[in-house]
Amino acid sequence: MSQKGIKSWAEEDRPREKMLQKGAGVLSNSELLAILLGSGNKEETAVDLARRILRDTDDNLNILSKHTIKSLSQYKGVGSAKAITIIAALELGKRRISSNIAQKAIITCSKDAYELIYMHLHDQPYEHFWALFLDRQNKVLRKEHISSGGLTATIADPNKIIRIALEEYATGLVLFHNHPSGNMKPSPDDIALTKKIKTAAAFFDIAVLDHIIVGKNDYYSFADERKL
Repeated sequence: MSQKGIKSWAEEDRPREKMLQKGAGVLSNSELLAILLGSGNKEETAVDLARRILRDTDDNLNILSKHTIKSLSQYKGVGSAKAITIIAALELGKRRISSNIAQKAIITCSKDAYELIYMHLHDQPYEHFWALFLDRQNKVLRKEHISSGGLTATIADPNKIIRIALEEYATGLVLFHNHPSGNMKPSPDDIALTKKIKTAAAFFDIAVLDHIIVGKNDYYSFADERKL
């Protein structure tokens, strides 16, 4: 049985019209996603399609954000353009959260640093390396993605990290990378890289304050474990 199109619905039930009348806050996740989709397919309205996509992710936007253009495009009615729109919207949401946290952020402990960076790392399928650059009061001057790697390793160039630190007149660094496996124990390579960056930074009187490994929903801190 074919589905009636959204245009046949009462105006107050259409996602765009509902947003205009009542604001975005009253819309469900499926209605917001339907606006991004714009249209459905021959069997489903945009809202029906959105509901099915969200049902497959347990209505969890964090799980949805792990989708790729290829995986979203497997849904009938979702081409690469729609998939790109969805992924871009979710990324903007991440960056908004990050901007709010980063505003005048001061790092006083490993948890402060973790909360500032985890949205960039906790759901990534590959390893990534990030760094925070701090002033003498441990206020965040800059947050930077340093490099990307594979499933089990990433390589960070100490020269790039030091160059950015000097550009920002930073006196402190907090390093981060993720372990997609969820095992947060540092590898011998993680330990060796930390020492290498620490040695290079010390030459310019820049302190490596911590190196945090981000897992699924938790983290490992070199500083807390007295491994620096």
